[in-house]
Formats: sequence, structure tokens, C-alpha cells
Amino acid sequence: MNAFIALIVLAALPLMAVQASYGCDDTFTVWQLPSQSRNQMNSYVMQTTGGKVIVIDGGNTEDADYLKTFLRARGNHVAMWFISHTHYDHVNALTAILKDPGQLKIDHIYASLLSDQWMSKYGLAEEQEPQTLDNFKKAAQAAHMEITDLELGQVLKLDGVTIGILGVSNPEIVENGVNNSSVVMRVWDHYKSILFPGDLGVEGGEKILHGQYKDQLKSDFVQMAHHGQNGVDKAFYQVVAPRYCLWPTPQWLWDNDMGGGKGTGPWVTQEVKSWMDELGVKKNYYQFDGLQRIQCIPRQSAEPGK
Repeated sequence: MNAFIALIVLAALPLMAVQASYGCDDTFTVWQLPSQSRNQMNSYVMQTTGGKVIVIDGGNTEDADYLKTFLRARGNHVAMWFISHTHYDHVNALTAILKDPGQLKIDHIYASLLSDQWMSKYGLAEEQEPQTLDNFKKAAQAAHMEITDLELGQVLKLDGVTIGILGVSNPEIVENGVNNSSVVMRVWDHYKSILFPGDLGVEGGEKILHGQYKDQLKSDFVQMAHHGQNGVDKAFYQVVAPRYCLWPTPQWLWDNDMGGGKGTGPWVTQEVKSWMDELGVKKNYYQFDGLQRIQCIPRQSAEPGK
């Protein structure tokens, strides 16, 4: 087949099929990291086509060494580190790393922190909320790292990847307050989009659904809120309309196993899974299956609202 005929054949192929053949090398990679303990945790690492690294959360203190090793293999340089909220299973790995970074370099840390005053009034001592925030801030200060406050509607760009901030802290919501102040991020390029709602609850989700950024929620992938249960409600996921789900969920939570076997706990993970089945989700990526790597899917456009 000569070059002219080959071009005609290529042009006749559907756009999505063409993108599937070459898009994988032209889109960012995301990894869902496994927990290094029995505890639930949230940890995502992304790498752009140019090799720049973005981290979301990081997990518990027990996850810090694994995360450092993972980042060392990818250049030991994080361009952007986002903290969704300051619960220990999201921020403590970074707190530990800031105390002992080794050769790891971090350019920027981003968050939307609740105030010390809010935390002293509404933070739950039994869940270590005030102390976890204080430890994180002190570790950043000792490491001479500034925590950059995110703004609603802010857009950040890095090496072909765009990050839109669709939700920030909600100090007016005191019910499930720290979770409901999770940063909500949409990450996308020309090939795929991923929504990261952290541990956002029903109240925080409803605020977004009634706000100006509702139309930007739709994404190919969604990180399941609050580890897949007791997070945002079904209406939120219906607007996101994901085709793929990322579950930062340990086996016991997936099985609703409080120690007496499957179904013996109070968690509603399987109900949320049934919502995803109703939405026609094509594939689920489970944290309890180990390290998950996601790169290319066929996609015409991942621009917001498309």
C-alpha cells in the first residue's frame, strides 16, 4: 500500500478508533496506590507525558515509605501535591514525608484548609481532626514549604494537563464537616478526564450540584467519594456520568465486613456499587486488587461539558 492510499484509509477510520491507536502515549498516566495497612486511605499519583508528577493525598503514616519509593522511581520530584482534606488517611503520609523527605523535591503543596478556629469549635477530637491539621501545618512549616490555598473555579495547567477546582472548603457545613470540605478536582487532557471528590459528603455534593460548576462535573473516571460509601449521593454520580470508577476501598469495607464476615458491618459500599451498575459503568478499579495503572481510553474530547 503506497503512502497516499494509506492516508485515505486512515482518514476513513472513525476518530475514536484513531485516537485509541495513538492516544496512549499522548495522555497522562494515573496510579491508584494500595494501602500498606488494613486502614482505608486515599493516594493517587499522576505523571504527564513530559514526566512531571502530581500527587493527590498520599494516605496514612504507614503508607509514607511505599509512596516515597514509588515517587523515587518516577524522578523524586513532585511538581504539584494536592491535599483533598486533612483527615489522617489522606494527609498523614505527606506529613511524615515532610519530616523526612530524603532526596524528594516538592515544588508546590495545594489545599483548602479549614481554619484553626473552625477546627477547635467543630473538629472531632475522637477522630484526631484538630491534631492532624496542626501536625500537617507544623511539618510544612518546619520543611519551609508553603501551603497554597486553592480558590473555587481556579484552573491550573501542567504539561498538557488541566486541573479545575470545582469545590473547596465549606466552613458553613458543620455536619460531617471536614469531609464536606474536601477539595473537588477535575483533571483532564484531550483524551480523558477524572473527577476527584475526596471524601465529599451529601451536603457538600448538593452544594456543587446547585452551584455554578455543576456542568463541569461530567468525567470519564470518578474517584469514589469517601472510599465508596457514605459520600456524595446518587444524584451527584448521575451528573458525573462516569464510565470508569476508582475505588480507594480496602477489602473489609468492600465486603461490609466488621469482623463477622461479609455483610456484618454498617457500610453501604455495595449499594453505591449498584448505583454504578445502573449508570452503566464499564470497569471498576479496586484498591484491594493492588496497584492500579490507568492511561488511555478512546475519547473525542475531555473538555468540560463535552
